[in-house]
Amino acid sequence: MTDPSQSRFPFSGQQAFPAVGQQALDYWIDGWQRTILFWDVLRQRSDQYYAQKAKEVPNVLSFDAELVLDGRTFERPANYLLVRVKPPKGVVIDPKKRPFVVVDPRAGHGPGIGGFKADSELGMAMRAGHPSYFVGFTPEPMPGQTIEDIMRVEAVFLEKVIELHPQAEGKPCVIGNCQAGWAVMMLAATRPELAGPLIIPGSPLSYWAGVEGENPMRYTGGLAGGTWVTALTSDLGGGKFDGALLVENFENLNPANTLWTKNYDLWKQVDGEGPRFLEFEKWWGGHVSLNAEEMQWIVDQLFVGNRLATAEIVTGDGVRIDLRNIRSPILCFCSKGDNITPPQQALGWIVDLYGKDDDLRACGQTIIYAIHESIGHLGIFVGGGVARKEHQEFESNIDLIDVLPPGLYEAVMTPKAAAAVNTDLVGGDWVVRFEPRTLDDVRAIVQPDPENERRFAAARRVSEINLGLYRTLFQPFVQAFAGAQTGEWLHKLNPSELPYEMFSERNPLMRQIALLAGQVREQRRPAAPDNPLLQVQAAISDAIIAALDGYRDLRDHTMEQIFLSLYSSPVLQALVGIRASDEPPRRHPGIEPERTAFIEQRIAELKARLAEGGLREATIRSLVYIGMAGPGVDERAFEVLRRMRAEHGSITLEEFKRLLREQFFALLLDRDGALAAIPGMLPDDAAARKEVLEKIRQVASAAGEVAGVRGERLAQIEKLFAAA
Repeated sequence: MTDPSQSRFPFSGQQAFPAVGQQALDYWIDGWQRTILFWDVLRQRSDQYYAQKAKEVPNVLSFDAELVLDGRTFERPANYLLVRVKPPKGVVIDPKKRPFVVVDPRAGHGPGIGGFKADSELGMAMRAGHPSYFVGFTPEPMPGQTIEDIMRVEAVFLEKVIELHPQAEGKPCVIGNCQAGWAVMMLAATRPELAGPLIIPGSPLSYWAGVEGENPMRYTGGLAGGTWVTALTSDLGGGKFDGALLVENFENLNPANTLWTKNYDLWKQVDGEGPRFLEFEKWWGGHVSLNAEEMQWIVDQLFVGNRLATAEIVTGDGVRIDLRNIRSPILCFCSKGDNITPPQQALGWIVDLYGKDDDLRACGQTIIYAIHESIGHLGIFVGGGVARKEHQEFESNIDLIDVLPPGLYEAVMTPKAAAAVNTDLVGGDWVVRFEPRTLDDVRAIVQPDPENERRFAAARRVSEINLGLYRTLFQPFVQAFAGAQTGEWLHKLNPSELPYEMFSERNPLMRQIALLAGQVREQRRPAAPDNPLLQVQAAISDAIIAALDGYRDLRDHTMEQIFLSLYSSPVLQALVGIRASDEPPRRHPGIEPERTAFIEQRIAELKARLAEGGLREATIRSLVYIGMAGPGVDERAFEVLRRMRAEHGSITLEEFKRLLREQFFALLLDRDGALAAIPGMLPDDAAARKEVLEKIRQVASAAGEVAGVRGERLAQIEKLFAAA
């Protein structure tokens, strides 16, 4: 007979069942222990939430900071504060470098996301040697506070930062995250003298833009019948809008993550996942409020009205907010994986404002965009990988961004390891090149559609009508019966808020959970990794995620079809005054007569001064001429210029920027005349000409061999220098 121990099968029938039973028991013990530890992490989250809430200014900054200005003390107060961020140990700040000011979004969450980690926007700025400041806010707005009040307060903040850094080369670089981006843009449009380069990551500026089948959030206002719902919600909140409602809107975009994945991932890896979960929830759960006037302005003027990108907003002082007035370079950083601010909404304002590339240059604007392939909305600000790549490169090359000639560019990054030459000229791990683009390139991304404009214009008119009806017929009664207590109860019952109450130590059962969790940690028995029930667990989780994703897709598709069917109706459009003609349904700014006259005068001045200047102007003109033929402006070429400027110290960054722009426009207006004038601008000293020509060759070859059209242009410049 065959010895059973030598059988092909490791267990006989009698042995198999005890082994399966043991695996089931191990999994059952592991599952219950994970559940108790999971509940304990939720208890810790609630305790953390109430501890944060008890602070005067809750925030999640990972750096020490000191208060500089408190907007609550101003004549027109707002609940915003300016703090100076102290550099971590070992980081040296250069007082000559321009300061960075990071402004956080007030979109339901508390402040601090711009400095959430060591690898963050603030962290990268300080590592690059820049003095850094942070603009945050308190949980409750000041009585009567408006969006315009916030703009005035932030203008004073920038004035103070400029005052504190008289040695700095260049105005402060301002980073406006998400909703803070449009606020920063509005400020720069009304006070263009205050800001240096603007970086607006994940910031929506064109609110009707999007792609059918991909961006359902933009339909929400139209399907609700407009912004009367916002007014009702604010009235029920006693004159305030609960930020937890905004958080709930974000969470509804991805029900699989909200209802399952986020908690399941914690439960599945509760032994090591707790600290990361608590760190993020510290910010995600820090809900703040907005005044009714603030929120109503935001939805009426921006989300539903979409008036920012077409210069339709006029302040109470009679100032039109026209983004073409911004004189600072604008860097729009967005991602294809962002379902809150897709690239269409981040970039659509460019083609809303400008019809031709020459219009953009005539306004003297420099616009740069960078599109990440996959990162989600929060990862744009929170993700360490993004901070170590995009933000690090933007901030280390901020002076190059500031001096780029007017036009449209895309920031293209390639690994430093792939660079063939002069890697010592690269500061970070990536080589940044700013490649020229056209408005047609942006249109290919945004895909503007006149029919889409008519639909959303009809939704805006319906919103205005419904808001008027609500204010006339219902608002007095709602305000008479609702008050602060109603708002407090609605806040506590909000799905984004209720779990904090349920799992806090205010619930007597949670005190027992804390004791049990301590015992579980002492006797922890995780199931073996090869336990088959763990595979069953993963399969069930995948099925739940697939079901919730299916529900989301069906919901979004249904919402889109209802919106398209309703607001595409010619009858509805006619009833609200939208004509199905060739006329655009909303105003698109053109070049006004006074602006045209100014441009013509400026052109005449530049043409008259083509031959003016000396060796410095001729050098910059030559470099611009060669550079205009290449694939873009490489950071290595600018680093060579920076080192030359540091050696001689004869020209400030602001002066260099002015000269570069003048020479750029001279070549743009009359290239042949501008080149012909170069020999007359050069000195008689042959040695000086030879030295400058060698520097031109160094800059031109910094990114590699000078060939093709660039090589031809360099040879042309060499002949012009020889002719002198």
